[in-house]
Amino acid sequence: MKKIVFTGGTGRFASEFKKKENKFKVYYPSKNQLNILNLKSITNYIKQKKPNYFIHCAGLSRPMSIHDKDISKSINLNIIGTSNVVIACAKFNVKLIYFSTGYVYPGKKGNYREDEPIKPFNNYAWSKLGGECSVKLYKNSLILRLIMCEKPFNHKTAFHDIDSNFIFHDEIVRVFPKILNKKGVLNVGGEIQTIYKFAKKYNPKIKKASGRKYFPPKISMNISKLKKILKKKS
Repeated sequence: MKKIVFTGGTGRFASEFKKKENKFKVYYPSKNQLNILNLKSITNYIKQKKPNYFIHCAGLSRPMSIHDKDISKSINLNIIGTSNVVIACAKFNVKLIYFSTGYVYPGKKGNYREDEPIKPFNNYAWSKLGGECSVKLYKNSLILRLIMCEKPFNHKTAFHDIDSNFIFHDEIVRVFPKILNKKGVLNVGGEIQTIYKFAKKYNPKIKKASGRKYFPPKISMNISKLKKILKKKS
């Protein structure tokens, strides 16, 4: 049975992953057991558990404003913490899967491929791109650029003027075993549509709102590469 170590074990994605019965032995260490800001803590945990995969979900995400108000926290958790994880995984040649964001793309034209130029539009995305830079140095890795959200969609309004690839955490959990052994960069999301259209499927009473204050108009990614992988595996 292959072993997986999750950072961010109490987070939303890991919580969904726990619900799924799978063929892996999965460890969800607490911060006391594995602290991403302490390289020795990470290396000791890897040495003890000897995982085949290290899934790095831990970091600072919401509220997005915190990345403007407290840049030291953003840098420590999303850049330095990720760099420590890379160093530890490289030492033991453990496959690393890093959760980044689709917000690293400019968001002006949409439908971005993995090999297109990137330019984050907020500090959160810059911090995740900082993490990507260290992961890129380690070839036994996979960077997932994701746009995911909780299920059900838990807002009273949704943006009608922002195109995206929103996808629920549980949907990613279902396809995860099929992408685990891939390397490089992979866009992961749903079909391109406005956030309002996505949300309305699950809440017909949801109201429209404008998101131009928060996002550029087209934050969508091209998921052709993901579709090809899933088609081959089906």
